Amino acid sequence: MNALPIMLATLLILAIGYRYYSAFLAARICALDDARVTPAHRLNDGQNYHPTHKWVLFGHHFAAISGAGPLIGPVLAIQFGFLPGLLWLLVGVVMAGAVQDMLVLAASVRHEGRSLAEIARMSIGPMAGRAASIAILFIVIVALAGLGVVVVKALGGEETKLAAETALQLPPNERVQSSVHGKKTHLRFPAGTTIKYRAGTSVKRTVDFVIAIPTPPATDVTATAAMANLLQAETVVLPTGTVELVAGSSWGTFTIACTIPIALFVGLYMYKIRPGRVVEASIVGAIGVLAATVAGNWIPGSSWEPYFSLSREATIWAICIYGFVASVLPVWMLLCPRDYLSSFLKIGTVMLLVVGVIVANPVLHAPKINHLFAGGGGPYFSGAIFPFVFICIMCGAISGFHALVSSGTTPKMISKESHVRTIGYGAMLIEGLVGIVALIAAASLPQADYWAINIDLSKVEQYAEKLKMNETPDNLATLERQVGGESLRGRTGGAVTLAVGMSKILTDAFRIVFGDRLNIDSMIKYWYHFAIMFEALFILTTIDTGTRIARFLLHESLGKIYKPLDRVDWLPGAILCTGLVTAGWGGLIWTGSIETIWPMFGIANQLLAAIALCVVTSVMVSSGKARYTPVTLVPLAFVTTTTVTAAVQMIGGRFGDDLTAGIRLGLWPKIIQGGLNIGVTVLLLGCFILIFADAATRWYRAFASPSRA
Repeated sequence: MNALPIMLATLLILAIGYRYYSAFLAARICALDDARVTPAHRLNDGQNYHPTHKWVLFGHHFAAISGAGPLIGPVLAIQFGFLPGLLWLLVGVVMAGAVQDMLVLAASVRHEGRSLAEIARMSIGPMAGRAASIAILFIVIVALAGLGVVVVKALGGEETKLAAETALQLPPNERVQSSVHGKKTHLRFPAGTTIKYRAGTSVKRTVDFVIAIPTPPATDVTATAAMANLLQAETVVLPTGTVELVAGSSWGTFTIACTIPIALFVGLYMYKIRPGRVVEASIVGAIGVLAATVAGNWIPGSSWEPYFSLSREATIWAICIYGFVASVLPVWMLLCPRDYLSSFLKIGTVMLLVVGVIVANPVLHAPKINHLFAGGGGPYFSGAIFPFVFICIMCGAISGFHALVSSGTTPKMISKESHVRTIGYGAMLIEGLVGIVALIAAASLPQADYWAINIDLSKVEQYAEKLKMNETPDNLATLERQVGGESLRGRTGGAVTLAVGMSKILTDAFRIVFGDRLNIDSMIKYWYHFAIMFEALFILTTIDTGTRIARFLLHESLGKIYKPLDRVDWLPGAILCTGLVTAGWGGLIWTGSIETIWPMFGIANQLLAAIALCVVTSVMVSSGKARYTPVTLVPLAFVTTTTVTAAVQMIGGRFGDDLTAGIRLGLWPKIIQGGLNIGVTVLLLGCFILIFADAATRWYRAFASPSRA
């Protein structure tokens, strides 16, 4: 099946949803009225409350809500085939996600721009408000971990453990190349090497790769002789302690690192050097970002490469330091200019991709429904399509994180109530479009390439037979050469897969338009790293904003214990609260993996969406609009069903397995990881149940009283 009919149908459905359904919400439920003065005018203080042009605020709001979710979730959901994710994105964004965003924004505007927790306290009760505050704090930390792990998987190098006694058979007339690095000996195996696992399955590698084995002491004559024989053998049997080395992306890390000083300079330019010269600052920023992408080509192989080729641990430290600094610095220095730059980049790239899909019309190689994993047992989610496709794809269909933005900065800047429809409903539709484009990009990759990138190297043996990986060789040798020598195999997390799919679609579109007039094939490496930067900007803008939001929540909570901590402008308190928040999400990344963090992120995010729907339903009931509550109760019932089911299955499945395995084997990292995941999930479920029970009691009273309906 080709992508063009899907893209055209998507644009039509989104247009109809905006034209008719959002108009119904605006007229019947929100009763938007431009004659009513908004908090931006009534409470204008020039700082938090400030009336803002509709399209400027649209860009800010879209930049704030757009994280990794709509990019990564659809890519991972290809495990189940492309059709379930496509249907959930289309139906979910029109009937649930955009509804939540718009109604929360309208409610916050009517409540003086207050937060979701405050609206819950006012419309449901004090207990609901406290439960919402606790839930939001933990959900933000889990969400930041889910976003951060994607950056780590895309940029950081890794060491993947390989099972002892695995045999590596070299191609004819080939030998292993070796080099000693301290206590490890690195062995480079050529393309065409066949890996024979103990279970009897085998996989042929299409690109060369490097493994590291313990270097024997010079005094151990027997071990030294065994190493010499190993280097001359045609079949190498791996000893205990062997790991495969996956290099980090020095080009990608350099480009993303450059966006930080560029954003700082743009901030200084707009506020200090040339105040108010927004267009000039935009041009400077755009040129700087594009120049950094091109200049990254010179990093691999240069003397600078070691500084930007980071390990997994170094990448975690880097994004934690960034999140900490961005949260403590004044917003005008880094946060605002980065959001400003990223809003243009995000919207422009999405539009470019939509045009690219229409022009290139790629074939979707992924099956409509992947029956291999539809019932469960896949590389990312051990569960079935229901409920995990709805947990995997969240932000593109509905996202609780958006409710924090819709009740955060945005309602304080709404100039007219009619803008609520465009910003609340419209921006979410664009995010849904992002999710569908990401799904198409991933589905357009040949399945052998998709699985080669997306299966963790330590799990290849587990899925090799089911996916028949020997019968359909992948094209990673060609792909790695095209994208500038980047390591692609086993780069789980979705970011690399999406970047490869995006770069191929855009390259094919340019080939169709320009033909042989340009050296199109030489462009794919630039498209690839532009896509990596595009994804990272999506994520980092959410990390810096989310860290600041969580910091303010922690100020509010700790301020009840020690009064000075309630002041967000007190530097020691700001450092303490930011450090605690950063340590929270950084620790989750350090101890977790994409297979544990992403499902937990999905569950937490969807529970927050259910809480937001509870709150806006209560607002509707209290304002005499109870007859319209099916608009929110139907998506609430669906989101609650899928999320609670997934939470229960994860507690009794992967999270519980990690905990019991850790206890049985005495592995503290497993015990901490499993116990932490179970504890946070149970806490969030408890907060939601409290809020839902309190709200449902009030709804029942309203429905039982015809005069209030």
